[in-house]
Amino acid sequence: MARVINFNAGPAGLPLAPLERAQREMVDFEGTGMSILEHSHRGKAYEAVHDEAIRLLKSLISIPDDYDVLFLQGGASQQFAVVPMNLLPKGKSADYIITGGWSEKAYEEAGRVGKVRVAATTLDGKQYRRVPKESELDLADDAAYVHLTSNNTLFGSQFQTFPKTRAPLVADMSSDILSRHVAVKDFALIYAGAQKNIGPSGVTIVIVKKDLVLAAPKDIPVIFRYETHAKANSLYNTPPTFGIYLMRNVLSYLSEIGLDKVEATNAQKAAALYGAIDEMADFYRGPVEKESRSKMNVVFRLPSEELEKKFVADAAKASMVGLAGHRSTGGIRASIYNAVTLEHVETLVAFMRRFKNA
Repeated sequence: MARVINFNAGPAGLPLAPLERAQREMVDFEGTGMSILEHSHRGKAYEAVHDEAIRLLKSLISIPDDYDVLFLQGGASQQFAVVPMNLLPKGKSADYIITGGWSEKAYEEAGRVGKVRVAATTLDGKQYRRVPKESELDLADDAAYVHLTSNNTLFGSQFQTFPKTRAPLVADMSSDILSRHVAVKDFALIYAGAQKNIGPSGVTIVIVKKDLVLAAPKDIPVIFRYETHAKANSLYNTPPTFGIYLMRNVLSYLSEIGLDKVEATNAQKAAALYGAIDEMADFYRGPVEKESRSKMNVVFRLPSEELEKKFVADAAKASMVGLAGHRSTGGIRASIYNAVTLEHVETLVAFMRRFKNA
C-alpha cells in the first residue's frame, strides 16, 4: 500500500497506527461479533470507548477536575453560536480578538446572539500577518468573556503565548489542540473540531469550567445547553460513535508517545520548513511575521500564481497532496499537524529546493 504525504488543512491526515487498529477491529470489535459502527451508544462496549477517550484527553493535557469534557457535533462553526448562547447573558458584552477568517466568523455569529465588540484586529488590507501583542488589546474589565482563535489555518499565524485577561478566556483551538502543552486552567472554555490533530470530522471537543455550565441561561434550546450534555456524559442524544472511537485510538497513540515529544517534533518540523523558506527568500516568501508564525499551518508564496499551480501539481506527482492555499488566500499552505512526520517535512523541503533550481 502506497500512502501519500498528506498536507491537507482538514480533514487532515491521521497517524497510521490508529487507522490500522480501526482496520483490525472494523468487522468484529473486541469479540462482540459486530463492528463498533453497529454498537448502541447505550451499550457497555461503546460506553467503555467513550469513557476511555475522555480519560485519555484529560490525562494528555492535564484537565482539572472542575472542568467538563464534552463530545459534541456541529463542528467549531456551531460553537460560534453555542458559546455566546451559554456564556453571554443579556445586558453583557463579549470581547473578540480578530486574527483571521475563523475568528471573523465567530465574531459575526456571536453578534447574532448578543452584544459583542472587537478587542483587537490585525487585519492588514486583506491579510492577517500576525497576532496582536497583549499591549494592543482593548479589553473590557466587565466583559462576559474574551474570545480568541489560537491558530489561524487560513493565514498561518498562531498565539505562541496567551494574553492574561480579567474576563473568562475562551479559545477556538481547532487547529492546534494537542500539538503542544497548554495550561487549561487559564481558560474558561476551549473548543475544537477533531479533524486536524485528534480524529476525523464530525466530533467537536468542548472543555468548559463547571461553574459556567451551571450558570448558563435556561431559556435556550435544551440541545444547545452545555449542561444538557454534561449531565448525560455527552450521551444525551446519539453521538458520532465511530468518530469518537477513532479519536480514542489517536488519543491512545499520542499517550504512548507523550505530549512532550509531540511538541518537540512539531517545533522541529516548523523550524525545518521555515528555515527553508527563509534560506530561499528570493523565491519563497513567507507573509507572516516571524513571531506569529504557526507551527501547524505554514503559508508561503512563489513569484507568480502560475508557478504556485505548477508547484502544487508537481508535488502531487511526487505523492505530496493538499499543498494549495485556501481558496480565499491563494498561495501554498503546508499543514504540518501531528500526523505529519519530520521525514515528511524534510521530503517537502528537498522538493522545494529541486523546484526552485529546476
